[in-house]
Amino acid sequence: MTTKSVAARTTGSRWRRVLPWFAAAAVLAACSGPAAENSSPTTQAPGATGTLKSVAVVTHGSAGDAFWNVVKNGADAAGKQLGVKVDYQSSGDPTQQSKLIDNAVAQGVGGLVVSMANPDALRPSIQKAVAAGIPVVTINSGEEQSVSVGAIGHVGQSEESAGEGAGKRLAAAGKHKLLCVIHEAGNIGDNQRCQGATAGFGGNATTLQVDINNPTDAQSRIKGALEADKSIDAVLTLNSQVAARAVDAISESGSSAVVATFDLNSDVVNAIKAGKLLFAVDQQQYLQGYLPIVMLQVYVANRNTVGGGAPVQTGPAFVDKDNIGTIATLVSQGTR
Repeated sequence: MTTKSVAARTTGSRWRRVLPWFAAAAVLAACSGPAAENSSPTTQAPGATGTLKSVAVVTHGSAGDAFWNVVKNGADAAGKQLGVKVDYQSSGDPTQQSKLIDNAVAQGVGGLVVSMANPDALRPSIQKAVAAGIPVVTINSGEEQSVSVGAIGHVGQSEESAGEGAGKRLAAAGKHKLLCVIHEAGNIGDNQRCQGATAGFGGNATTLQVDINNPTDAQSRIKGALEADKSIDAVLTLNSQVAARAVDAISESGSSAVVATFDLNSDVVNAIKAGKLLFAVDQQQYLQGYLPIVMLQVYVANRNTVGGGAPVQTGPAFVDKDNIGTIATLVSQGTR
């Protein structure tokens, strides 16, 4: 993005200031003719239905997770700038996530943002929200199911194509055998990432299931896989926390494999700087929190939709030794 260097100068990044102007422009577009000259600046466009007052953001991330903290930062920033109350909640349990959605609907929230790692489990609750007249934007996971559940849009990274890009980069680095580490059972996005990576890499790949909630065991399993198959020369993790464990597992096993990962945190930044991690696939999750609030605001005020039925892509962007200096500053600010 061309705004990276600007964002590094100030926490009130220019692109975070510009997007609300786009939202305002959309709301006022119908008033741009001569008749609008005598209108109050707060007059809504003809056909507008109201003002978005509150949004519930319900994700499948764990509390305190570095990735989802950045999503929350984006949603909170958009809410503050647009005057919308944002209530962020999360649960890694699909049943609990559904209950959080149901509670938001019962409370009459004005808009809903949901990540769909398990679309089938969340579908009934999301459809209840839609039936209640609450506009929904899906984020992060469940891109293919977004339209079918009635969402007005989806914001995220197409996981399979992002995985394919990662696989191609590893193949271009001269690697021949790939280990793709899945950290959440039942997460459709993880499977899509590995499928794409396998295709991009050329097919010589295997997967390993670990539990992100048990990092010590995850490291042990990665180490065991490397010791059992010495031909593995590339490891792709799908989460920044697991990436650090993979780096340690390689050191312990004596393997010469390289590590690449999805997503950023301070450990990933330091590992890239130290040459211990080849690159990170950055889906720019700040935008996954920020953009849905803007989309809901213009939908409620002016019935605008974004994407035309296709997802609004936030990635993949790739972070490596060439651009880590700039990105490191943004990670420390909580916007990357």
